[in-house]
Amino acid sequence: MQGVDLRLSEKQEESIAHATARICIWEGSVRSGKTVASLLRWLVYVASAPRGGQLVVIGKTFDTVWRNVFGPLMDPAITGPAARLISYTRGAPTAKILGRSIEIITANDKAAVGRLRGGTFAGAYVDEATLIPEGFWDMLLSRLSVRGAQLFATTNPDSPAHWLRKRFLLRKGELNLRSFKFVIDDNHALDPGYVASLKMEYVGLWYRRFIKGEWVAAEGAVYDMWDEDVHVVDIVPQITQWIALGVDHGTTNPFHAGLLGLGIDRRLYIVRDWRYDSKLKHRQLTDVEYSKRLRTWLDQVPIPGSDAKGVRPMFTVVDPSAASFRVQLHEDGIASVLGDNEVLPGIMTVSSLLATQRLKVHSSCKDLIEEFPGYSWDDKKSAKGEDAPIKIADHGLDMARYAAHTTRATWQYQLCEPQLLVAA
Repeated sequence: MQGVDLRLSEKQEESIAHATARICIWEGSVRSGKTVASLLRWLVYVASAPRGGQLVVIGKTFDTVWRNVFGPLMDPAITGPAARLISYTRGAPTAKILGRSIEIITANDKAAVGRLRGGTFAGAYVDEATLIPEGFWDMLLSRLSVRGAQLFATTNPDSPAHWLRKRFLLRKGELNLRSFKFVIDDNHALDPGYVASLKMEYVGLWYRRFIKGEWVAAEGAVYDMWDEDVHVVDIVPQITQWIALGVDHGTTNPFHAGLLGLGIDRRLYIVRDWRYDSKLKHRQLTDVEYSKRLRTWLDQVPIPGSDAKGVRPMFTVVDPSAASFRVQLHEDGIASVLGDNEVLPGIMTVSSLLATQRLKVHSSCKDLIEEFPGYSWDDKKSAKGEDAPIKIADHGLDMARYAAHTTRATWQYQLCEPQLLVAA
């Protein structure tokens, strides 16, 4: 590929050569080359790791372990001839690297610490360390008891109050720890056009963390790029693909549904929405009633550019907590999928779409439009190292997040080129 340098950068080579401490952490922006450097160092370690203990690879889920660790390790373009000596089946509890057996351990919640008890480890590789529970990390360190054992980890920046930064990265002068910071411009293997697009797509908090590699707190408005004059439209173009019906289910809280479509201009549009607030109506609806009213509403949705009505989208994406409502939809002939409820990645998806002017909202969606400017980060949680929005007036926003983020594999390669709305 023209303009791409597949050689290791000087910074990558230096990190591999100097990762000799008990704890070695590669930190920095996305696609900065830190993962490749850390994996190559892990290979070197496995080749001569001390015996008498297990070697482990740790990630949040089996999917992330496959995508971030074994995918690159088994790619000859990255690891060369060594790729043939690495074997792993996605989702399996063990792997083979250079003849050594490697245990795969996931750590997606506090209960995961039990998976470490009784273990004696000679080496560990941790993917996305900020996503690992603090207690799990502490237990892992206590189990790295074989003489000469090392831990290698990667991480993107998080809140400045995160335990990994406060207890470890800031204390590297006191601990047997080395850290190596990377930014996206350190990765010579990336196409310059891709780098430019990525810098445009990350905005605000995400730009500072994932492009500049800064540990900064979440504060202020979540969607600080929202501009009603830009993002709200009175006329929706022809819809070429009705992608999703997003549903945030509520009984005492509002029930909010909305239709996401791909326009002929290759932008996403929330074309229409439907909301029922039992507190305002002074009557709660059953799942049977919600299903009936929702289907009636879908039959009445006007199709832009024509006199026709009635829409049946590709996906019906439902709030993961609404199990009984999904059953009711199924009984009424509508198949549904669980909404991806990873809040921060979902917010990042919507933020990027708004900032690059690739998501618009029809002016009829008044409750949703009203929610955007007031959606804010929780200052109290930020002070504790947690990124979380305040859970007030967010039902339409949750609906939009479910619809857009869950279906991103369907639309992400069909959108127009990004047009930057605000400078990061």
